[in-house]
Amino acid sequence: MRTYSPRHQQRIPDASPALRMKPGRVRFVLLMLALLFLALIGRAVYLQVVQQDFLQNQGEARFRRAMTLEANRGVITDRNGEPLAISSPVQTIWASPADMEPVPPAKLRELAAMLDLSPEELSAKLSDRKKEFVYIKRQISPELADKVMALGVPGIAKQQEFRRFYPAGEIVSHIIGFTGVDGKGQEGVELAREKMLAGKDGRRVVLKDRRGHIIEDIAAIEPPRDGQKLALAVDHRIQYLAYRELKAAVELNKAKAGSVVVVDAHTGELLALANYPSFNPNNRSGVTPEMMRNRGVIDLFEPGSTMKPLSISLALENGKAGLNTVLDTHSYMIGPATIRDVAPRSSLDILGIIQKSSNVGTSKLALMSSPEQSWKHYDALGFGRAPETGFPGEAGGRLRDWHNWRPIEQATMSFGYGISVSLIQMARAYTVFANDGVMLPISLYKTASPMPGKRVLAEKTAHEMRDLLIANSQPGGGAVGGRIIGYSIGGKSGTARKLEGRTYVANKHRALFMGFAPGKSPRVIVSVMIDEPSAGKYYGGAVAAPVFSQIAGGALRVLNVQPDEPSNNTLLPESTPVPVDF
Repeated sequence: MRTYSPRHQQRIPDASPALRMKPGRVRFVLLMLALLFLALIGRAVYLQVVQQDFLQNQGEARFRRAMTLEANRGVITDRNGEPLAISSPVQTIWASPADMEPVPPAKLRELAAMLDLSPEELSAKLSDRKKEFVYIKRQISPELADKVMALGVPGIAKQQEFRRFYPAGEIVSHIIGFTGVDGKGQEGVELAREKMLAGKDGRRVVLKDRRGHIIEDIAAIEPPRDGQKLALAVDHRIQYLAYRELKAAVELNKAKAGSVVVVDAHTGELLALANYPSFNPNNRSGVTPEMMRNRGVIDLFEPGSTMKPLSISLALENGKAGLNTVLDTHSYMIGPATIRDVAPRSSLDILGIIQKSSNVGTSKLALMSSPEQSWKHYDALGFGRAPETGFPGEAGGRLRDWHNWRPIEQATMSFGYGISVSLIQMARAYTVFANDGVMLPISLYKTASPMPGKRVLAEKTAHEMRDLLIANSQPGGGAVGGRIIGYSIGGKSGTARKLEGRTYVANKHRALFMGFAPGKSPRVIVSVMIDEPSAGKYYGGAVAAPVFSQIAGGALRVLNVQPDEPSNNTLLPESTPVPVDF
């Protein structure tokens, strides 16, 4: 056996100095590794537990979308079901800049041209990368929306909305009003019945990819609840007639503006309300606030001589005067003021006072009652407070507290100065003559059962006043210009000077006419106001009465009311003088 001595054994070299480490350093490295590992675990716990909801929401915000399913706004119709406001489906283009990559310049220009935007304008809409929703173009046609989506721009999407359309345009705009781009009512019935018409939008929650495509629904769809249908009392045929005749009269007389109110004498329903100037609610570019004024409801004026029948009725009602009462109608003084007639007569009975539109006679009849009695009468007729027709912004007018009246003020109010009213208030007041002494509330909406009225005059007084107003349409009366072939009428004209500041302007007037037809059994009440006629005529009997004749006559034919005067087949000649009606 061969043996080896120790000196033949191979020597193992020492470890490298880099591998030699002191025990303290080993512990330090291990500690740092442990701390790093613990920090990672802590961060994971923080993100998974503490920040879980936040991070989940952030993730969903980039791909989870809650889409509004717009409700279809309710249709507005006239009393016969003719649509006056309808909603048509349109598309809106929107984008989520936070989910988009920069759009290539060529695509940007193409998209901008298609949507009638400048490239700069479109780029500005898409530049804020923090925004998750921005409108690009609202209410465009479905065909155009399809072309936009065909471009395939990531992040661009479309959604359905509804655009309001008004078939009658400017003819009925002051009644219907209009909606804004968001579909909310802005004026008229659209504003007044917003909650009823709007319905309730639905909701759909979906997941979308970065190109805006819907991947799936992640919650139950909440369907929209469409708005309710609303039927107005308005008859679109009478409304068209009223607007046509009013527009013609304003233009013929070179007037500033005009208004017409037509009321059903049996129910108080508003058959028509027209103003001119008007506006097209389908295209409101260039429309001014003056064009949008619903003058028949919000404009206040002094009613002039059309107030006289209402004042005279109080003297008859109180028994202070009768149909055979004759008054001295010479000018007379109340304090330092003189009450006079434009065409003086030495004496007049009640019919003469109405036919000759006597300020002296009317004021003397008014002063037979106390200020409190007069105030209560005017208050019962609805003056001094809003008529509550349902129109937004309706005016209440001005009727001062009777405790502060002076005799001259009680006198002038009786013939229409010192009191302010709206045209719709005057139409409502005249329902007492057409409805046997009961004043009817004005109803804007069609109802199965008319609202009850309020008795203001005894039936006997109302009949007497009706007969007096019918007689006023006969030769010698101030309402001859309002006569209708085949029908009797009752009415009163008025011409009121306009007050500017504290001074009445001599060459600025309002021409007025209030009347009903047929006179013997009233079916319609028509009130007309022409503001500042400047073509030479300005008396109510010459300017406003013919408008009444055309509108009332047409309305009676529309309503199929049979003529009550078959022998009355001619009107008075054009040369018949019209009495002064201040």
